[in-house]
Amino acid sequence: MTMMMRGRLKALAKGLTMAAGLVATIAGGASAESRPAKELFGGMKLPARAVPAPYGSYAKGCIAGAVAIPVDGPNWQAMRLSRNRRWGHPQMISLIERLSKDAPSVGWPGILIGDVSQPRGGPMLSGHASHQIGLDADIWLTPMPNRRMSAKEREDLPFTSTLKNNKFLTIDDKVWTPAHARMIMLAASYPEVERIFVNPAIKKKLCDTWSGNRSALGKVRPVYGHDAHFHIRMKCPQGATGCKPQAAVPAGDGCDKSLAWWFTDEPWAKPKKDPNAPPPKPPRPTQLSDLPKACAAVLQAPSPDSEMAATYGGGGGTVVASALVPVAAGQNDAVPAIAAQFPELPLVVPIPLPRPAGY
Repeated sequence: MTMMMRGRLKALAKGLTMAAGLVATIAGGASAESRPAKELFGGMKLPARAVPAPYGSYAKGCIAGAVAIPVDGPNWQAMRLSRNRRWGHPQMISLIERLSKDAPSVGWPGILIGDVSQPRGGPMLSGHASHQIGLDADIWLTPMPNRRMSAKEREDLPFTSTLKNNKFLTIDDKVWTPAHARMIMLAASYPEVERIFVNPAIKKKLCDTWSGNRSALGKVRPVYGHDAHFHIRMKCPQGATGCKPQAAVPAGDGCDKSLAWWFTDEPWAKPKKDPNAPPPKPPRPTQLSDLPKACAAVLQAPSPDSEMAATYGGGGGTVVASALVPVAAGQNDAVPAIAAQFPELPLVVPIPLPRPAGY
């Protein structure tokens, strides 16, 4: 074994020990099992230095080897930076960059990126139930301005709803433009995109007015909220055996009774309460033990040296987020947290590369 390899393995072993201590610190000195999973994952500032891999489902899982999209790019700006939720699977980040590059072709100057995922995925302290495995991303339905916003502006800029305030599930034609439709359908056209979530009123608007190719319209799914942003969901990456896929989108364009249901009272009706029933117990917070077993190892894995080292370095749709250094045969005992708890992963230690200068 070379001196360089010994040094890498020694550094990794040290990192594992430090990471285990960090998990204990996050847990307030108590067992990680005694703390809600959202506190453990919400407290991680950097990703797990491991081969990129999602574990579990979109609403119950985590991600190893996530990378961050840079705060700024040629056609994008990341928003709400204090949330630290611009991390995702390299293929998800590559998809966002591709969308930003293609946006001007449909009359959209650039994209404002909302939440993607936390550095190691998992449940969030606030907000989403999904976005847990680095394969979801929110794109604002507000075009990017022609200047770079300050960090404060990115925190304070209000969301712009596409709905009328005084009319239920009705698009505001003073806000909505044909470019909104083209942007959503552009995202839906990518083969790796499985679903696009929008407000039911937006889906109906597309059903009524979209005159282009409707083959991807079925991917656009109506759901609560989503009137100021649309939500992109990628398929599980090929070979990601730990990723739990959703059922396939039903055939057709989705402009049918499944959409009409959203315009009835049923989806919005409040559940009837029995006045004699005892008050319900508060829901039990999701614990680490509720997530895939690999997520405990994701929490314990060492971090890259810095956020810069874990920033996506793709471009042109090519995923080159990390250089993979093989672990020498017979040396698996030097990296037990990875080798033992990620048996399905290649025996490699990823060394993330910085983003190319000037891109």
